[in-house]
Amino acid sequence: MNAKNFNRILAIDIMRGITLFLMLFVNDLYEPGVPKWMVHTKATEDAMGLADWVFPGFLFMVGLSIPFAFMSRQKKGEGTAKLLWHIVVRTLSLLLIGVLMVNIHRLNPELAGINQNLWAILVYVSIFLIWNTYPNSKYYNIVFKALKLIGVIGLIILAFIFKAGTPNDPQWLITSWWGILGLIGWGYFATSVTYLLAKGSFVKVSLIWVLFIALNVLSLLGLLTFLDGIALYFGVLVSGNVPSIVICGLLIGMILKKYKLQPDKLFKILLPFGILVLASGFVLRNWFIISKIQGTPSWAMICNGISILVFCVLFFIIDYLKLIKWSAIFKPAGQNSLTTYLAPDIIYFTIWGLGLNILFYKQEESVLLAVLGSVVWAFAMIGFAALLSKINIKLKL
Repeated sequence: MNAKNFNRILAIDIMRGITLFLMLFVNDLYEPGVPKWMVHTKATEDAMGLADWVFPGFLFMVGLSIPFAFMSRQKKGEGTAKLLWHIVVRTLSLLLIGVLMVNIHRLNPELAGINQNLWAILVYVSIFLIWNTYPNSKYYNIVFKALKLIGVIGLIILAFIFKAGTPNDPQWLITSWWGILGLIGWGYFATSVTYLLAKGSFVKVSLIWVLFIALNVLSLLGLLTFLDGIALYFGVLVSGNVPSIVICGLLIGMILKKYKLQPDKLFKILLPFGILVLASGFVLRNWFIISKIQGTPSWAMICNGISILVFCVLFFIIDYLKLIKWSAIFKPAGQNSLTTYLAPDIIYFTIWGLGLNILFYKQEESVLLAVLGSVVWAFAMIGFAALLSKINIKLKL
């Protein structure tokens, strides 16, 4: 194969875009009216549906992208200190946004003095003002800086007025489970630091992957209670589950980076690896049920195995066979993941705040209508994010 054909691996953007599309789809589904296999399984149920793979599929892609993101920054002359600073800032940004999102439905309008939907919309607007990638312009730079400042002030005010609980027991923001973006932040932090400290060593990264899998096992067996003191804030790291998924993606990214110009050899490595990881999940099922909500190692490994095999298929179709046209609709979402994930929430809260009956497909009478409605919604939202990108509204941490 011609080496130049693999300088840009399109399958990375496309798989990220597809997982985002599926996240929007399953998050929008009206659960009472759709097939059980599409939605999340119960915490005590030994099974998984489509919705149980989508988020770990995205986590996997976060890890897979890290070697290429670091390579790009290193080519710009960034050293270890600057890379570490970027990791910390990006992690804290994701944690902050995640905490704000997870607290939205806790807000007590009577105590806070503001409607819950309006508070949420203002939070999202502030997020976009702060983390938007503004175009370089010597004429408008002062305006862009002012917009960022407005966003910062806005978040501070919104956090200050936030009140949950009751008049007798008022409460403020809590970390809770950190939210989706918070989990991504912790997984990104653990994996990026791992890659940075391991200096690209596959053996060292593999050992740290095994360490997090072990932490996941020990945590579920109740053998890490002595770490309860730090688990309040670092529980995602202590439990090992999320980092183990992201680091698995990192390993695949490292293999891809090394053998991307040798696709035949790449397939010979990735396919057996994917099958082995998938099989290990079913072996672990003898001791741990497959459960996303419990965060079991069997669920994590099965999801990782699926992600590896799905990526192999996409790489073969898109980058090897060059059958690209069908995937074009997912590319903008894959390249603007944060915008694609957050922008629809502004529309949701606006619809709910105004009491608009737009989401009429959320009903139990017609399964077809409920499913098709969410499919249309997901496509519309990735189109919406692509439109925002064209008018220079594009989030980047």
